[in-house]
Amino acid sequence: MTDSPDPVTTDVPGLLELVGRKLGPTAWRSVGQEQVDAFADLTEDHNPIHVDPEAAAKTPFGGTIIHGYFTVALLAPLLAELLVVEGASLSINYGFDKLRFPSPVPVGADFRAGAEIAEAFEKGGFVEIAVAVTVEVRDAPKPALVAECRFRYAA
Repeated sequence: MTDSPDPVTTDVPGLLELVGRKLGPTAWRSVGQEQVDAFADLTEDHNPIHVDPEAAAKTPFGGTIIHGYFTVALLAPLLAELLVVEGASLSINYGFDKLRFPSPVPVGADFRAGAEIAEAFEKGGFVEIAVAVTVEVRDAPKPALVAECRFRYAA
């Protein structure tokens, strides 16, 4: 990913013209153990690979890792760094067509996202877009998350 510090800004009809447009990457960020523990409490997922540094150190991960679904939840702020849709009266996360976690995000590791608008069309009063997004960990050989997310916007 090459650095692109400014988000792409458009209006709802302009989304139709962005197919093939690469977005990002975002700024590097990290998540600490306290945040992972809070997510574990919220979701009741206290798997030791996420919340027990001593136990996680004995696994192939070598330490605690961020929950995959925490990484998914972070897509909202990450994608907000990449794409701004002005004048939308409504925006809806419509779901995922694809979602994989090829490698973990270690707690405290730097990660960022890049994306590409894969599809855009009008449907039922909305403009629907498919965004191919990749989350990478600094210096990791494989991405941590690869997904195709869908969003709907109304003008």
